[in-house]
Amino acid sequence: MSVTTGLFYLFSIVLLFAAFRVITARNPIYAVLYLVLTFFQAAMIWMLLKAEFLSLSLVLVYVGAVMVLFLFVVMMLDVNIETMRIGFWKHFPLAAVVGVFVILEMSALLMGGFRVSEDALAVNAVAKAGVEVSNTRELGKLLYTQYLYPLEVAAALLLVAMISAIALTLRARKDSKAINPGDQVRVKAKDRMTVVKLTATKPALPIDTPEEPPVGGKA
Repeated sequence: MSVTTGLFYLFSIVLLFAAFRVITARNPIYAVLYLVLTFFQAAMIWMLLKAEFLSLSLVLVYVGAVMVLFLFVVMMLDVNIETMRIGFWKHFPLAAVVGVFVILEMSALLMGGFRVSEDALAVNAVAKAGVEVSNTRELGKLLYTQYLYPLEVAAALLLVAMISAIALTLRARKDSKAINPGDQVRVKAKDRMTVVKLTATKPALPIDTPEEPPVGGKA
């Protein structure tokens, strides 16, 4: 067994273990950290497949941005784990059916094998001939030529999802103390300060105090 094969099995075992711990960890913060480990192992497998661009994109985009954001959100929300587990067994049968269906689909796909396209065969032939081939350039050619319409559909779906998330979060709250920026721009000096005329101050009048009787005498 070569070193590449050994590394592939090592990364795959760690990836499967981390993915299993994502759905079985009791603490959501630990689940997010295990998901970060899963992405790292997937990036290493892509690096073994000489897909450097996809590997670095996975680390920079998902681990460096998305998962860090997830981690901060989970830590700030203070999720009540006991409340989340109330309806676990109620929805478990449906989740189990969906999981079995996904496993059968993946098994059928893996058992059927992978078909290599003509473009990939051409790239392999060029690489064997000793000509330098850029994975990033070939990936860009495939995305913007053969897979242009799926890319546009995915971009439209992501745009709709982003707009929907913004629309759901921008709800008016009664206890909100936010100020409308338009009102702040249109404000004038007389709206912020009112001049009140007061009478001039006068010195305080002396207070008359009664005279004290002499000691041992009569007043």
